[in-house]
Amino acid sequence: MNVKIVPSKLIGRVTAPSSKSFSHRMIIAAALADGISEISNINPSEDIDATVDAMCALGAKIANDGSTYTVKGIGKPAEKAVINCRESGSTMRFVIPVAAALGCNTEFNGYGKLPTRPITPYKREMSQKGIVFNHTEGIMPFSISGKLLGGEYRLEGDVSSQFITGLLYALPLCAEDSSVVLTSKLESKPYADMTVATLKQFGIEISESTGSDGFPVYNIKGNQRCKSVNCSVEGDYSQAAFFFAANALGSELSILNLNEKSVQGDKKILEIIQNMSYNDSGCGNYNPFTVDASDIPDLVPILTVLGCFTRSKSRIVNAKRLKIKESNRLKAIADALNAIGGNVVCGDDFLEINPVERFKGGFINGCNDHRIVMASAIASTAADGVVCISDCDAVSKSYPDFWQDFKALGGNIEFYE
Repeated sequence: MNVKIVPSKLIGRVTAPSSKSFSHRMIIAAALADGISEISNINPSEDIDATVDAMCALGAKIANDGSTYTVKGIGKPAEKAVINCRESGSTMRFVIPVAAALGCNTEFNGYGKLPTRPITPYKREMSQKGIVFNHTEGIMPFSISGKLLGGEYRLEGDVSSQFITGLLYALPLCAEDSSVVLTSKLESKPYADMTVATLKQFGIEISESTGSDGFPVYNIKGNQRCKSVNCSVEGDYSQAAFFFAANALGSELSILNLNEKSVQGDKKILEIIQNMSYNDSGCGNYNPFTVDASDIPDLVPILTVLGCFTRSKSRIVNAKRLKIKESNRLKAIADALNAIGGNVVCGDDFLEINPVERFKGGFINGCNDHRIVMASAIASTAADGVVCISDCDAVSKSYPDFWQDFKALGGNIEFYE
């Protein structure tokens, strides 16, 4: 499906959808808890559905009434399970060690770019702790068998914090005390902080210390079980970032449902925009920026849009992990904006963004990537001509109501085959 957008300023109030990152984490914690938990303010999406289905396959019972999910924790874990992770890297990497700790022999399926996303740290560490992998790099399905043992797990910090999160959920289930020792700087640390905060809310004790080399160490007591909790998911700064950027480009939006004290890393969007010192005149004349994407990879597409309207060249660095998302996001966002008159140079782990006065309009390949599609839609508000975007239904992965909200705010859109 494609969308045609006639440029217009967005005006009004928009409610940020619930944090997808917190939703994943709360659903998994509730599924591992004794008793029944109720989680409110979850916006369903393909990624969240994948995690719900995964935990049900392992033995939980989950029902939803609109945005409220009722979760009955796993009593007796399934002996065998088949889990379709769809395109959700979070689901796959969070659930692999959880299934292993439960002793469930599990087959993992997925599609799109998911099979190419590595699980090397798990294979290396978990194979020494009782788990057998039947896995070929780049191919799904693959399977695991055995029961995970606790102990020391040593992980690189520059691959993905998702590996840390998966182990932080699994290791409390083991009989032995455990530690997760980082052997290099942990990128995307705010996501690990979100995991620790969620598990604390569900009664799990995890302490963080600093190793002799200066990198984080997570210490986890064994034989812990989550407690059932009634809770609510806060709004998502990753998705709200698109609307904050629209404001910087001249729209007039109030963004609701956000926690000002949130530990979400993508709250950084507010500081970046403030430092740009934009004014009410719309695009142009903003301060250039250099942004390290290590902790905020999901902000890269929309930050690239903003970088097109600074006074001089802006840069986004340490972004190599974006090459293995739903698309090669570095190339995809550069190609998208260049197709409508931008001037973005894509490097191996960076983007250089040269300023333009306005976008001209044109056709954008959405690359079946939700964040590329949404960033392109916001870019259209700063264009002089019509912008068409392919794969516009990719937003269902994380924000199914995006186009509905975009239209309600004054977006002039028409879908076509």
